[in-house]
Amino acid sequence: MKQGKTLGKALAIVLSCTVACTGVGVLAYAVGVQSKGENTAQSSSQAASPQKHEAIAKDETVYVLAGADGAAKKIIVSDWIKNVAKDATVRDKSELQNVQNVKGDESYTMNENNMRVWDAQGNDLYYQGDIRKELPVELSVRYELDGKPISPQDLAGKSGKVTIRFRYKNNQSQMVTIDGKQENIYVPFVMLTGLMLDNDHFRNIQVSNGKLLNDGDRTVIAGFALPGLGENLKLDKEKWTIPDSVEITADAQDFELMTTVTIATNEVFSDLDLSQVDSLDDLSKAVDQLTGAMDQLMDGSSKLYGGLTTLVSKSGELIAGIDQLAAGSKQLADGAGSLDSGAADLQAGVKKIAEGLGTLSSNSQILNAGAKQVFESLLSAADTQLAAAGIKAQKLTIDNYGKVLDGVLSSLDETAVRKLAEQTARKQVEAAVKAKQGEIKAQVTAAVQDQVLEGVLAAVGKPMTAKEYQAAVQAGLIPQAVQQQVSAAVEQQMASGDIQTKISAATQQQMNALIEQNMKSEQVTSQINEAVQKAKAGAASIQSLKTQLDSYKQFYQGLLTYTAGVDQAGSGAGELKAGTDTLKKGTSDLKNGADNLNTGVGSLQEGSGALVNGVKQLQSGAMQLDSGLKEFNEQGVKKLSDAVNGDVNSLLTRLRATCDVSRSYKSFSGISDEMDGQVKFIYRTDSIKQ
Repeated sequence: MKQGKTLGKALAIVLSCTVACTGVGVLAYAVGVQSKGENTAQSSSQAASPQKHEAIAKDETVYVLAGADGAAKKIIVSDWIKNVAKDATVRDKSELQNVQNVKGDESYTMNENNMRVWDAQGNDLYYQGDIRKELPVELSVRYELDGKPISPQDLAGKSGKVTIRFRYKNNQSQMVTIDGKQENIYVPFVMLTGLMLDNDHFRNIQVSNGKLLNDGDRTVIAGFALPGLGENLKLDKEKWTIPDSVEITADAQDFELMTTVTIATNEVFSDLDLSQVDSLDDLSKAVDQLTGAMDQLMDGSSKLYGGLTTLVSKSGELIAGIDQLAAGSKQLADGAGSLDSGAADLQAGVKKIAEGLGTLSSNSQILNAGAKQVFESLLSAADTQLAAAGIKAQKLTIDNYGKVLDGVLSSLDETAVRKLAEQTARKQVEAAVKAKQGEIKAQVTAAVQDQVLEGVLAAVGKPMTAKEYQAAVQAGLIPQAVQQQVSAAVEQQMASGDIQTKISAATQQQMNALIEQNMKSEQVTSQINEAVQKAKAGAASIQSLKTQLDSYKQFYQGLLTYTAGVDQAGSGAGELKAGTDTLKKGTSDLKNGADNLNTGVGSLQEGSGALVNGVKQLQSGAMQLDSGLKEFNEQGVKKLSDAVNGDVNSLLTRLRATCDVSRSYKSFSGISDEMDGQVKFIYRTDSIKQ
């Protein structure tokens, strides 16, 4: 299957060139965090002005929000200008629109060169903006069901053999001169794609070039690719294939897919130093010497076996056969000496490889820290989202976000929200009714006074209603003395405690009735229902946010497991070194044995007449030696020779050009000549659900 050849050989050539030539780790940045104290490669321009690099630098993260098919829908750029020199003002070149300071109150003005001049006040600057620009690497995601293409929308809920293919098209290149010719060299981006599949929905999961982590409930997939690197290095595609895509296959049941995350960075090659080429040359020479030694050893063993066969079959020609045996044993001794010398050189080369892998393993902490920074950035964005929605919650961390968001979801329960909305509405209605208490009391007092007046009139022998009495007064039918008597009686009764208590009770009863009437009004019930609906929508948004964070947490935990595996590989390299030490000891023993054999055959040559029977036994052993050496030559030395004795100089030239182009690409949105910079891209695709 080509998969193993593709992945294995691609890693072999890139990592072996990297480790053997530099002795430093490949990864300088995982997703944007630079290691402290690491000796990074510098171009000539960087080496000429190291203070400028330390004084000010731009760390840029480009967030690409994409559909399920990988097509970009929105690009958000987040920049961090590291003002190490504490400059009062900072000039910044950028193509961003809608720029906002996201951490601080520093402002800017535009100068005549259309550059932003920040009033930095000695601080670092953190800002964010939008941009419409072609991405350096275009992501596309294609889906197949049972071998036939299908759209992500139609794939939701389907079952069958599913193929998900992530393709990365490198659009960022630069013309450089190689061996006197102008050639197009792509910026070497390393693409790391992560996603999580639910084991209830997927079985028999495979990835073309990557790693799987299964915790029993879910499978985390991390795949990688290097689009454009194969074109840069001009490798023989029949022998070497560097992946530019990631393919995932699985048996799906009711297909659904959560958000996928892809990280793109060129820091791998920007930090690669290829100035030390002696170690690779030495390894190549050692393999040449080892190959020559094996040729001599094979020739000697074949002649030895042939001579012994002739000696056994033609004992009459014993003396001539022993002479031939002596010549073969001499060649065997010479070949064993050359093999021992080549093994010593190989031992030295493997030692350097082990040291390089140890350095690579040391970068695991950087990769983990970078992934942690991305996680914390997502949590910070979630904090901002919660605050914008008016939700007060504890600051989210990797450890507590699940508990905090569960608490928020609990507070958004429909029953609790409805109860709170009703309580709030009742307080507002009660306040509005209370504001009219004086008006209500006046109306109640007037009604009670009419009742008291009618009672007084009945008592003085003039039974009539309050309205009839007022009409009679106005008509002059009631004497003044009677009016005074009636008014005095009414005032006396109105001032009594019983009447005042009755007025207060009636007023409160009227207010309570008005409150209940307003609570049942369409306006108040609509407000309560609207609050409940908003809470439902908010709960759905919070649940989606929690699901996305859970997805990245699984990816993050898988990455931690992956780096632990890298560390284990570094440990294995140490064991390989111990094996080459043992091999060297074995070749030394072989050389000593061959020398002893040569001496013994010389003695045999002197006393050949007595050794015919012994020669028959030696023939059987020589046959086994010849067969074993052939297998060792074909399976070991020739393969090693084919791997190393290619056009190494041309490969190194192209690899150096690739690293130079990588170092020149420092920003997506733009960067001034005064700044150093680094940029990483984070692609996030939409989920696919029924």
